[in-house]
Amino acid sequence: MNTRRLLGDTVGRTIIKLVVVSLIVGAVMSVFGLAPLDIWFGLRDFVVSVWNSGWAALGRFGDWLILGASIVVPLFILARLLSYRSER
Repeated sequence: MNTRRLLGDTVGRTIIKLVVVSLIVGAVMSVFGLAPLDIWFGLRDFVVSVWNSGWAALGRFGDWLILGASIVVPLFILARLLSYRSER
């Protein structure tokens, strides 16, 4: 498989973009006092609270997932179709 097609750009440009976005995200996380372990611990605490509160919380999570996916998935498919069309 072609790496340019996989990454959406050349390897060098993709690395530069990732570095820039990582710097921005790191700055925002620093402003809010977040650390990567805080996110992992938050995720762990979320899973534990879902487990402890029963399956009703999981139902809410599923509702949020379906609600978000109803917007995200069609936009993703449309974006991929438009980018595929422009590549030809």
